[in-house]
Amino acid sequence: MSWVWLTIAGLMEIAWAVGLKHPATMSKPLTATAVVAAMLASLWFLWLAMRTIPLGTAYTVWGAIGNVGVVAFGIFLFGESATPARLGFVALIMIGVIGLYWVTE
Repeated sequence: MSWVWLTIAGLMEIAWAVGLKHPATMSKPLTATAVVAAMLASLWFLWLAMRTIPLGTAYTVWGAIGNVGVVAFGIFLFGESATPARLGFVALIMIGVIGLYWVTE
């Protein structure tokens, strides 16, 4: 179940990071509250995952899920560049996370 918690934590990280980029985030209290709630949820689920997943692995996977997701949302929602080099380095992050998953138990 810890890997599920970690995945949820990563998804919440994506939500708050993308929320910070949204123009209405700080001008509308409900949107700002949702961003803060996503931050807190992300940390809560990360804590749940860290009860059984090693610290270094959990934190690295959490950050990688967030990083890859934010890059994808940046490309699709905000028109950020999708150069082959950028996508290649994102692929390397994903390969590293898969490797950590395989060797962690």
